[in-house]
Amino acid sequence: MGPRRLILAISGASGASYGVRLLELLHQQPVETHLVVSPSGWINIDHETGRDRAALEALAEFVHDPRDIGATIASGSFGAAGMIVAPCSMKTLASIAHGFADNLIARAADVTLKERRRLVLMVRETPLHLGHLRNMTAATEIGAIVFPPVPALYHRPQTIAEMIDHSCARVLALLDIEVAAAAHWGGLPDAGEGPATGGKA
Repeated sequence: MGPRRLILAISGASGASYGVRLLELLHQQPVETHLVVSPSGWINIDHETGRDRAALEALAEFVHDPRDIGATIASGSFGAAGMIVAPCSMKTLASIAHGFADNLIARAADVTLKERRRLVLMVRETPLHLGHLRNMTAATEIGAIVFPPVPALYHRPQTIAEMIDHSCARVLALLDIEVAAAAHWGGLPDAGEGPATGGKA
């Protein structure tokens, strides 16, 4: 039996660093990574990270053209363990939430859902209007996990890279992939009695 397969999509929202870092972390795991990046995704990767396209593509076992609806990952018979869209634009969210599989990212996500596999959407937008919120609800109702990359501060990150690593590690944990970048909540140190411990306020 070969390595687990995972689909990683990068759409055109700001936050390309999340997709890039996930690609790097997956490259270190016994996972067969299938990468698909939208045209806007490549623009944001270049603008926000300055990373070389060829070097990034080399980190994935397979790279798919977002226009290739006939790609392997467009079929339910392709045995992927799950899919991550990082970042997930509001356009891509809407396409997934309403089954409008007009490109390979949306089609692969639709297949992931219909096969009852885990789909994680790192949605990136703020502020949110009602249409965004309704699309998040719709995506959740059909089985997706909406995971806005909200930085956690309890581990006292010192850099943006640490914040990105923590969010990426939490996303991978949803797919049962543990990475060294994970910082687990260990509880607060004993600070005496208080409301949290049942003592007096």
